[in-house]
Amino acid sequence: MWKSTTKRSCRPLDKDPLREFVLWFRKASRQPRVKLPEAMCLSTVGRDGSPQGRMVLLKGVEKDGFLFYTNLNSPKARELEENPKAALTFYWEPLRRQIRIQGRVERVDDAQADAYFATRSRLSQVGAWVSDQSQPLPSRLLLVRRVLSHLKRFGIGPVPRPPFWSGYRLVPNKIEFWHERPNRLHDRQLYTRKGNRWERMLLYP
Repeated sequence: MWKSTTKRSCRPLDKDPLREFVLWFRKASRQPRVKLPEAMCLSTVGRDGSPQGRMVLLKGVEKDGFLFYTNLNSPKARELEENPKAALTFYWEPLRRQIRIQGRVERVDDAQADAYFATRSRLSQVGAWVSDQSQPLPSRLLLVRRVLSHLKRFGIGPVPRPPFWSGYRLVPNKIEFWHERPNRLHDRQLYTRKGNRWERMLLYP
C-alpha cells in the first residue's frame, strides 16, 4: 500500500492566511516537479445556479486578495458579474498540499489591468484581441488569419489592452490549508474572516 513520505512540519501557521499562502506558494515554486504552481481551479456560479470550474493562472497576491485576468465576454466573467462570488483551488501533488479559497470578487481598475497587460508577450497581447473566448471557432485557419491581421494592424507600435479584457481580485473570507498525512488523517486548518481579523480552527480530516 502506498504511504505518504511527506514529513510533518513543526512550524506553526502564520496568523495571516495570505502570508501563509505566500510561504506555501514559494515552496511550490521551488519544487521542480510542480510545473505550474500558479495554476488554480476557478469555480463560479451564474444566475442559473449551475457551477462551473476551469483552470486559470494566478497573476498576483495582494494584501486584499488574489488576481487573475480574462476576457470580459467569457462565460466566467459573465458569471462573476451575475454572482460576484467565487472559489479558488490550488493542488500541488508533489508536496501533497492543497489550498481552498472562497470570497467575493471585484474588478481591478483600468490602470492595474493596463500595467499587467503591458507585461504579456506581444503574441499574447494580440491573442487577447483576436479571441472571442469560448465562442464557436469555424476553423483554426480563421484564428491564424485574425492573428496576422492584428499583427499588421498594430505594426511595431505598442498593443493596447482591449476594452473587453481586464482582471479580477478575489477578496477571501475563507482559506483552508490541507496537508496530506498517513492513513488519511490529514491536517486541515481553516481561516475565517471576522471583520478585520482572521480566526483559525482545525478541521477533522
